[in-house]
Amino acid sequence: MIDTNVYLSRWPFRRLPADETPELVARLRRAGVTQAWAGSFDALLHKDIGGVNARLADDCRRRGDGLLVPFGTVNPSLPDWEEDLRRCHEEHKMPGIRLHPNYHGYALEDPSFARLLAMAAERRLLVQVSCRMEDIRTQHPLLRVPDIDPAPLAKLSIPIPGLRLMTLNVSRPVAGVAFDIAMIERAGGVAQVGTERACFGSYAPFFILESALLKVKESAVDVSILDANARRLLG
Repeated sequence: MIDTNVYLSRWPFRRLPADETPELVARLRRAGVTQAWAGSFDALLHKDIGGVNARLADDCRRRGDGLLVPFGTVNPSLPDWEEDLRRCHEEHKMPGIRLHPNYHGYALEDPSFARLLAMAAERRLLVQVSCRMEDIRTQHPLLRVPDIDPAPLAKLSIPIPGLRLMTLNVSRPVAGVAFDIAMIERAGGVAQVGTERACFGSYAPFFILESALLKVKESAVDVSILDANARRLLG
């Protein structure tokens, strides 16, 4: 089973269970996960994006036990972001990138975002767009970060040949765009939203891994379908 949505390092505002890489890997393995696509919590607030990506790649390699696949971040609102994209692909050999538009302060309609998608497609990189990291009701009062409305992604993805696009942490999937199930919360939700583009994603360690497993079981969805969708996305 592939988990398409896990994070390494520390959530900025509190300690999480299993926020040490070896413990997270052990929990994933016990749950039957054989591959996990990992981003870094450091990517949200750290300014040195290149350093964040280098540490992520190193942590996955040294402590991932062959299970973790690094997904670096790129912030198109920063100078020389193209170099960060190049390093993710050429130096760290990452198969994809994970973007955080709400924390990095750019809109999905921003021309630089469209350019980033096009450049990622040219490099055959899977692009994950995180639309929410934390419910706004529980956020620190000095750092309110609104959710991203993923609706514009449906139009953006059409004119970019070869683009592989996925949303993370959405409650309502966008037509034609792959998504993970971490924040599909309604009863029988996985079955209700359909499995054609759904992938297993736990958002561990922020969420309890078993929560995502129970969603699949409760919806009576064959996890091999979610797994096959993830493998197709990764190419």
